[in-house]
Amino acid sequence: MTDVLIIEANFYDDIAAEMRRGAVAALAAADKSFEVIAVPGALEIPAVLRFCLDSDPERFAAYVALGCVIRGETTHNEHVARECMRGLSDAVNRNGIALGNGVLTCDTRAQAWARARVGQGNKGGVAATAALHMLGLQRRLRDGGS
Repeated sequence: MTDVLIIEANFYDDIAAEMRRGAVAALAAADKSFEVIAVPGALEIPAVLRFCLDSDPERFAAYVALGCVIRGETTHNEHVARECMRGLSDAVNRNGIALGNGVLTCDTRAQAWARARVGQGNKGGVAATAALHMLGLQRRLRDGGS
């Protein structure tokens, strides 16, 4: 079993790469193995999560979702962000998985970079750390600990 699957939306590939860098560093610091699957955008993240859970629910112990949705001239960003978050929430609630959500929803690229940059917000690292924390809680509660 691989410890963690990182699902990375590459619509903003430079921001995604920085977030992946933070996530990988956090996982390496925790000595966790991982795989990365890239998808075109945030809407595709829940689909890959579903594909993995349907095909082999024991393959990964935890998941990290990385992506970025930036406001444009229309409300399209609101629909993308809402449906991505709904899909992630549904997967967690339906399957009881440990997930770190690193999908940014920002008004500008500058805001996204401030959150993504490893030396600043490091939301990729934060999401990976959250996934590992949730995995630890899941295992402790499953094994009867408190």
